[in-house]
Amino acid sequence: MKKRYWNINLEELLRARVHLGHGARKWNPRMAPYIFAKRKGTHITNLFRTARFLSEACNLVFDAASRGKHFLIVGTGKKVASSVASTAIKARCHYVNKKWTGGMLTNWSTTERRLYEFRDLRAKQKTGKLNRLPKRDAAILKRQLSRLQRYLGGIKYMTRLPDIVIVVDQQKENTALRECLILGIPTICLIDTNCDPDLADLSIPANDDARASVRLILNKLVSAICAGRSSSIRNR
Repeated sequence: MKKRYWNINLEELLRARVHLGHGARKWNPRMAPYIFAKRKGTHITNLFRTARFLSEACNLVFDAASRGKHFLIVGTGKKVASSVASTAIKARCHYVNKKWTGGMLTNWSTTERRLYEFRDLRAKQKTGKLNRLPKRDAAILKRQLSRLQRYLGGIKYMTRLPDIVIVVDQQKENTALRECLILGIPTICLIDTNCDPDLADLSIPANDDARASVRLILNKLVSAICAGRSSSIRNR
């Protein structure tokens, strides 16, 4: 894989508080190689390693995007949900930012059925068919549509399992990560100092709680995805 320059600098990472980990008592010993120091009871992530692995992740997603691969970004925490949605939409990636429903990937046939139902209800709403139903029936279907939009809105165009899944918070999205492991779907994870780096195929040591940190990491990744897609178009 050809290495590229992704304009990742340590000052930018520092300003975004990427280096700030959890309290030292909450750490996972497997994160030791990624920790630079302990200050006032808080672990500090080694930003040199962050920059290195983020660059590797950007190379990976660029190459995958240039080959037409599909991405799913998962991050359902309140602080990161909006960043997950905006960056995913920018790069035309699928995303889950409200709640991960168990079996979303491992029970794909059920997810496909729900997505078909969701798309069908959206079509009926757009054409005005829902409004022509009896008020009670229309109200039930509209509530159903609202719920499907909340939990499946980010994957409404997904027609098959993703090729790569980007996980923002390994602890919170443990179910999603486990499903990827079962199915053999490659994962890229932001790993804070309380995470297990061995669970992801490619780990990016970073603060997964701060909005600025998550936004910066995701922006770098989706910029690489967009660049990969553009490269694919130019080479046709």
